[in-house]
Amino acid sequence: MTEPRTQHALFLSYDLTPGTRGAPGRDAVRRLLARWSEALSGLEAGATATVGVGPALPTRLGVGAPEGLRELPAFDGEHLDAGAGGGEIGVQICAGDPWACERAAGLLAGAGTGVLQPRWRQAGFLPAELPGRQSSPFTSLRDGETPRDLLGFKDGSTNPTAAESERWVWLSGQGPYVDGTFLVVRRVRLRADQFGRLPVARQEQIIGRRRRGGEPLGGGAERVQADLDARTPEGGYVLPSDAHVRLANPRLDDGARMLRRGYSYENSPADRGLLFLAYMKDPALFVRVQQRLVAGDALNSFAEHYGSALFYVLPGAVLPNRPLGAGVL
Repeated sequence: MTEPRTQHALFLSYDLTPGTRGAPGRDAVRRLLARWSEALSGLEAGATATVGVGPALPTRLGVGAPEGLRELPAFDGEHLDAGAGGGEIGVQICAGDPWACERAAGLLAGAGTGVLQPRWRQAGFLPAELPGRQSSPFTSLRDGETPRDLLGFKDGSTNPTAAESERWVWLSGQGPYVDGTFLVVRRVRLRADQFGRLPVARQEQIIGRRRRGGEPLGGGAERVQADLDARTPEGGYVLPSDAHVRLANPRLDDGARMLRRGYSYENSPADRGLLFLAYMKDPALFVRVQQRLVAGDALNSFAEHYGSALFYVLPGAVLPNRPLGAGVL
């Protein structure tokens, strides 16, 4: 999960069919996850799939749930579309091309007949820079390059390392939920054209980083956290109080981190934006960060959150005797 992002992603959200509940439903879901485990073991090279369960599923099946698996609270100013978020089972598929994602989705859909019904889906891609030309979703990033979002800024410069993820992303200790994690999914429509008409200097003030290289305004390399205390010669803060990276800085959460794996999407010219995927050991971290952002982020004028979901990500299958969900469902 901490490896570089593949070029394409497809997120699928499902609900159980109406009659799938209780002990019989639990058995049906267990058989489904066993079939999925077998199908996922045969994915083509470079393709991966991550499976999670939503807050409503454990109650519906009469099974336990990890602490933290509950619906995210409503945030001020957002207008969520119920049909664009939520779900009882979520699947993130990643691959080097969109067709590989679709082929994997087809395998899972076939195995889920009679148990699952689609709720929503969203394809995503990583834009790549092309000198002198418009970015293309089918152009690969250079090795080690941080992908950009549709606003033109690098996204994910300060993600935790694999070692840091052991502390902040994966559930540890004892019990059935160890080695899992939580995934927050947000669908964010961006007013990229409106943002792009701003002077670059203003764009940088809103984000808190340089557009060209991704360095924080307070100085330092791209992959370092912004210095919240950096001052101008006149004594003011270099990083504006409403800059996105200031309000999202881990220092405000005692260093707690989330692993962000965002993808851009383009459903139509009027519906373009960010498929925000963030992994963390405690969803309360996302809630705290999002509350700060909705209260004062300068980027709010250019972003509309319309879809939201939370999943507990099941530990990976260990075939042949430990499929997805073993010990959890």
